[in-house]
Amino acid sequence: MSFQIPRGTQDILPGEVEKWQYVEKTAREICDTYLYKEIRTPIFEHTELFARGVGESTDIVQKEMYTFLDRKGRSITLRPEGTASTVRSFVEKKLYANPAQPTKLYYIGPMFRYERPQSGRFRQFVQFGVEALGSNDPAIDAEVISLAMSLYQKLGLQSLKLVINSLGDAESRKAHREALIAHFEPRIGEFCSDCQSRLRQNPLRILDCKKDRDHELMATAPSILHYLNEESKAYFEKVQQYLEANNIPFEVDQNLVRGLDYYNHTAFEIMSNAEGFGAITTLCGGGRYNGLAQEIGGPETPGIGFALSIERLLAALEAENITLPIETTIDCYVVSMGDAAKDRAVSLVYELRNAGLKVEKDYENKKMKAQFKAADRHHAKYVAVLGDDELEKNVVALKNMETGSQEDVAIDQLISYLHQNI
Repeated sequence: MSFQIPRGTQDILPGEVEKWQYVEKTAREICDTYLYKEIRTPIFEHTELFARGVGESTDIVQKEMYTFLDRKGRSITLRPEGTASTVRSFVEKKLYANPAQPTKLYYIGPMFRYERPQSGRFRQFVQFGVEALGSNDPAIDAEVISLAMSLYQKLGLQSLKLVINSLGDAESRKAHREALIAHFEPRIGEFCSDCQSRLRQNPLRILDCKKDRDHELMATAPSILHYLNEESKAYFEKVQQYLEANNIPFEVDQNLVRGLDYYNHTAFEIMSNAEGFGAITTLCGGGRYNGLAQEIGGPETPGIGFALSIERLLAALEAENITLPIETTIDCYVVSMGDAAKDRAVSLVYELRNAGLKVEKDYENKKMKAQFKAADRHHAKYVAVLGDDELEKNVVALKNMETGSQEDVAIDQLISYLHQNI
C-alpha cells in the first residue's frame, strides 16, 4: 500500500527548507529590533474562540475551519489564524497587567483552512504575524505596518503596493451599516446566498465577496470614508501622516474591508505587483481590532496586528527572481582511507563538530576519488585527507578547495587552523 500527502499540504525538503529558515530568521531579527516577543499558542483551540473572535459571518468560520469533537465531545478547531489565539492568551495569562504596555507579540506557525488549493494557497500553511495590544495611539498602527514593509524590503522585494483604509469606530460603522443595507436591500436577490445572509449579519462583508464583485451595485456602494465621524477621521489622518513621515508610500482604497469581523479603524493590505505573480496579489493583511479582547472575556483593550503567508512571500521572491543569500558550504570534508584511518575519522569529525565547525565524512566506504566528489557536492572549503601514512605521522593532508593548495597539518592543530582560515 502506498501513501500520498493530503491535498492542500506540502513537504518542504532540504534544498527548499533553507529558504524558509532564512525568511523566518529575518522575521525574528526584525521583530527583535521592534521589541516584539515571540508567543507560541496551541495548534488547536476550543471552536467557540474562533466563532466569537473571528466572527460567525466570516467565510473562515462558516466554510473553512477544520473542526472535530474530542473524546469527551468537546468541539475543537485547528487554528485558522493567529490573532484569536494570541488575544486569548493575552487575556487568560493577564498580560494586560504588565506595567510595560503595549504588549508586543509575534508568532510563526502552521494554520489550517479548508479551501480550494491553488498556487500559493494551501490547507495547511505557515503564517508570520504580529499583534500589539494595549495602545490606541495611531503611531502603533504605523509601526505595525512599517514592520511588515521592513520584512519584505529586507528580503529584497520591490514590486510592493500598500493599501490602507479606515473602518471607523462603532458609531461610524453603525451609520455606514445602515447606508449599506439601504443600498443593497432592494436588489439583494441578485446576489449570492452568502451576500443575502450577510445583509443583516454584517453588510460590510458584501463588499468583500468574490462572486459578486463585478455587480454594478458594488461600484456605487456607500464609502465608509463618507461616514467617519470627526474622531475616526482624525485617527486615520494621523496614521497616514506617520506613514508619510516614514517614507512609506500607500494608497487609500475605500473598498478595502478585510475578511474578519473584528476589524475597526485602520485596515491594510500589502500586495505584489510583480509580473507573473498570479491573480491573487495580496501578500499580507491586517488592521485594528479594539473590541476583540472584550469579545472573548477580557478587559477593554485596543489592538492591531497583521499576518502574512510564508508560502506567498516565497512565491513573491520567486516572481522577482530574488535569490536569498543562503549558506550552502561546509567547512571541511574528512576523507579517510584504510580501516584505522576510518576509525580515527569518526572521532575527528566529532571533535571538529564540537568546535563549531560544519563537517561531513563518507559513510558508504567510497573510494578516495568518490569521496572528493562528495566533498565538491557539499561545497567543502577544505578537505582533510587521513590515510595510514597521515595517521602514523598524526597529521592530515589538508587541501584548500578554492586555491588547490595542500599542506600537512597536525591533527591536534586542525581545529585552530580551520578557525583561523575560514
